[in-house]
Amino acid sequence: MHTAETVTLARLPSGVPVQTTVHVYEPDDDTDGPTLYVQAAQHGREINGTEVLRRLHGRLERADLTGRVVAVPVADPLTFDHVSYVTSEPIDSVNSNMNRVWPGDAEGTLHERMAATLWEFASDADAIVDLHTGSPDMLTHTVYRQHDDASRQLAEAFGVDLLLAEAAGEDAEEEWTKRNFDGKLRVAATEANIPSITPELAHNKQLVEPAIVAGVDGLLNVCRHLGILPGAVETWDGQTYRNHLGRVTAKTSGLFVAREDVQLGREVRPGDHLGWVYDPTKYTVLQEVEAERAGVVYSIAREATVTAGKTLVGVALPLDDVAGDDLAADDVFGETGDELDI
Repeated sequence: MHTAETVTLARLPSGVPVQTTVHVYEPDDDTDGPTLYVQAAQHGREINGTEVLRRLHGRLERADLTGRVVAVPVADPLTFDHVSYVTSEPIDSVNSNMNRVWPGDAEGTLHERMAATLWEFASDADAIVDLHTGSPDMLTHTVYRQHDDASRQLAEAFGVDLLLAEAAGEDAEEEWTKRNFDGKLRVAATEANIPSITPELAHNKQLVEPAIVAGVDGLLNVCRHLGILPGAVETWDGQTYRNHLGRVTAKTSGLFVAREDVQLGREVRPGDHLGWVYDPTKYTVLQEVEAERAGVVYSIAREATVTAGKTLVGVALPLDDVAGDDLAADDVFGETGDELDI
């Protein structure tokens, strides 16, 4: 059985309601099974997840469900309408990024109220999938909270090749607090003991077919993993790395030119040369961009105009999830590895 409910998330100053649609798929009888909450387009330019849920719709309508799926294809209509990552200052001057305010506040700013409304649905779930997309040149991957076994199992069930374990709270770096990462939906959910993952399905503003297919297949497998759909769970055989810690950032502003041999999935070691940041008016090189730690390249900045602090190359670090420590580079890459030609 499928129902679709128009839900008012908040109201604009003019009184115009900010509304979205919440789809619920559940058994025709009174079967009391697990619930999966899944949403997309929390950042409005990240549209692949919205298409994933449209394609999933027909599959779930025809399926013999033994649990519930609650799906929100457009979690933030404000950013969706403007094809933007965050809202403009007049809309929410305090919390422009909806994914920093979970579980929300029914009496707070606009985004806090929107999050609080959706949290009423999400907090009743047994698992949460928050569909996102990344930059134009990024490997499709799934992020989960490090050391959270239930979330890791959910990520493995989703099944993309690369899993990124993200440290949170006291285990995270100082940057975690500075960027308000504790207000992410995934983090709020795991704090509430709800397994949660964030798949990053290719890049934004464009529908990318392989990423969409991966998203549909991943959600179907998650439903099997939870017991919402019948059938065997497909076995995951990818790799797990550590998120964020290996990022190589711009030390100054300028134009970034990546080396041609820096490609997604490439293994790097400390000191490997990745590119240059140069002064566009004087042509002088301002930064020789180098990898600081061993890992695998999973994102490369292609918007060349960069400001200080911007991530130039994302490097996922090897993770020994049992010990919680980095593996030695030789243990991951072999004795010689596949270094960039410096």
